[in-house]
Amino acid sequence: MSGKPKLYYFNGRGRMESIRWLLAAAGVEFEECFLETKDDLTKLQKDGSLLFQQVPMVEIDGMKMVQTRAISNYIAAKYNLYGKDLKERALIDMYVEAVMDLNELLMTHPLQPADKKEQHFATLVDKATNRYFPAYEKVLKDHGQNFLVGNQFSRADVQLHETLLMAEEYKPDILAKFPLLQSFKARISNIPTIKKFLQPGSQRKPPLQEKDVPKVMKIFH
Repeated sequence: MSGKPKLYYFNGRGRMESIRWLLAAAGVEFEECFLETKDDLTKLQKDGSLLFQQVPMVEIDGMKMVQTRAISNYIAAKYNLYGKDLKERALIDMYVEAVMDLNELLMTHPLQPADKKEQHFATLVDKATNRYFPAYEKVLKDHGQNFLVGNQFSRADVQLHETLLMAEEYKPDILAKFPLLQSFKARISNIPTIKKFLQPGSQRKPPLQEKDVPKVMKIFH
């Protein structure tokens, strides 16, 4: 059996994408087992692979791990992306939790009903530009370092970078008022493992298209 982590999810971003980013950032090769139908999910549920009956699920180090945060925490700790002490880990967690709140807004936008899309987009842009991005801009300004925590590359950098790129897909000029985040994005993009993941043909997934939403919904509902 291959020693590579094996990821179980549909062939798209969703809650697995931040896990893909972390593994890629750590330079870890992984395999993917895509759920194509409701039956694929049911099979995993019935064979006991999914402790809480849901994906994402990652097979790693002899475990079948579920729950996105638990999986991400494990990967970050295993591959030295989780700070050097408890205080740094707390800061990383704090920054990541906020990033994931924004990520959730970005990720669920294509799933909004037509009559709610405009308001959802307005909320998304407002929270990004008035709540989240100013906070990260301030962190970078206050400590004057290249990375968010301890001047060392961590999962906080990986997940913020992922979310900045997602936000720009929706609104290309969304970082216009945040010069330090623009520099941060460029800097992280040039880290070799990240640069590789950003190349065409990598396991990074494209944005969810509206035409694909019904297919995804059929798997989970």
